Amino acid sequence: MYREVDIYAKVRRAVMVEGLSERGAARQFGLSRKTVSKMIRHTLPPGYQRKGPPVSPKLGPFVGIIEQILLTDHDVLKKQRHTARRIYERLRDEHEFSGGYTIVREYVAQERVRQKEVFIPLFHMAGRAQVDFGEADIYLGGVKTRIHYFCLDLPHSDAIFVKAYPAETTDAFLDGHVSAFKWIGGVPLSVLYDNTKIAVAQILGDGTRKRTKAFSELQSHYLFEDRFGRPAKGNDKGKVEGLVGFARRNFMVPLPRVHSIDEFNERLLDACEKRKVAVLRGQTESIHVRMERDRKAFLPLPGAEFDPCEKVSTRVSSLSLVRYRCNDYSVPTAYGHHEVFVRGYPDRVVISSGSEVIAQHLRSYCKEEFIYDPLHYLALLERKPGALDQAAPLRNWELPDDFDALRRLLEARLGKHGRREYIQVLRLMENFGQEEVAVAVEEALRLSAVSYDAVKHLVLAKIERQMPRLDLTHYPYLPQATVGITDVRAYLALLQAHANQADRAVSP
Repeated sequence: MYREVDIYAKVRRAVMVEGLSERGAARQFGLSRKTVSKMIRHTLPPGYQRKGPPVSPKLGPFVGIIEQILLTDHDVLKKQRHTARRIYERLRDEHEFSGGYTIVREYVAQERVRQKEVFIPLFHMAGRAQVDFGEADIYLGGVKTRIHYFCLDLPHSDAIFVKAYPAETTDAFLDGHVSAFKWIGGVPLSVLYDNTKIAVAQILGDGTRKRTKAFSELQSHYLFEDRFGRPAKGNDKGKVEGLVGFARRNFMVPLPRVHSIDEFNERLLDACEKRKVAVLRGQTESIHVRMERDRKAFLPLPGAEFDPCEKVSTRVSSLSLVRYRCNDYSVPTAYGHHEVFVRGYPDRVVISSGSEVIAQHLRSYCKEEFIYDPLHYLALLERKPGALDQAAPLRNWELPDDFDALRRLLEARLGKHGRREYIQVLRLMENFGQEEVAVAVEEALRLSAVSYDAVKHLVLAKIERQMPRLDLTHYPYLPQATVGITDVRAYLALLQAHANQADRAVSP
């Protein structure tokens, strides 16, 4: 470069200062007249400027095809996009391209750089939020489990909230908002989302969104403005996209080992709280200080709490089961074929008939699982005692061994009626706790009072803190029956007296 500039300066001086003609300068320095003319017009070498990537003559007719393939790939899963090798093979097989792989590879690399998007740094006003979900693996109860975590980011202050759930469901989405708003101490003026199906039922032709019923109820309760990014444009909510990765790298590496989701969420909340003291790059104030400006801009929390659950109306089957998210949950048999209302929470499923809660179960995230409460079927079993041994809801019901002993004694004494009476003992747990009934069964066996009435009496006595009337040792004031030894002579005298009385009765 130095030599080129040096010659450039000498040529310009010779022509413009010393008065040498362009033709003479060309002859003196061994250059073409065109080159000398260019040197006179520019004070420095302009350099070679290419308007676009070099294209081989063989590749030129196929450039449009390559660009269309790369453009279409933007809407395809990243792992299923075209490689340069695959593009070359398609050009060769489908379009009769006769060139080599190298020129295709070089052009594809240059085109991908050219298509990369460039962004503008943004200023974030106080009181705004962004929301998204991420997923990661943890060891839950010793088992490697995939969990999903709700993320809320406040871009102005960089405050974050993260909470884990077994799945990314409507109830988790709603509960995440309720928990986050409570933790940050207010409701953001606006929340930015991607186009998750939990919130957006449909994107209409003009780009407007049709909200889901659950999301509309959430927004109506808290009154925040909703905003949505462009489809497949994660950079529209880049702050929370970054939070999803930050939380995974910093809170979930190495894989956490916890006994429950609640324990893991306590860890996450503690990590979010501790982070508030940080002063991030480019900032002079801590997250906590900047978060106070967010809080001043927030809407106040409503006086009433939002019920974060998915609501579904359905019908009870003939097996007294209600299907919710691919699993079947039991209800009392009296509600068979009835219309019911299901509320799904992250940790439980609540089933109501009208305003009455008729069943509540722990939430299952399996598929095609049957979740029974044995108590729901006892009333029907009392009418159909023959099904006792084959009743699926009772199959895995773990009861103390005393219950089996009681059943054997009842059936030995009363036969079929003894089985029905045993079911009546089980039904006591509809109104009393299993522990209270188990203690009563144990006491009844000790007293040899083998009956439903005896067990019920013992349960009531325990609850009312009264002495049971089945054990007379506790009642010394009661009259005691005394049974003496029979005297044979007294018996003979009684017979003789009876005979004499008969003789007198028949004499004239």
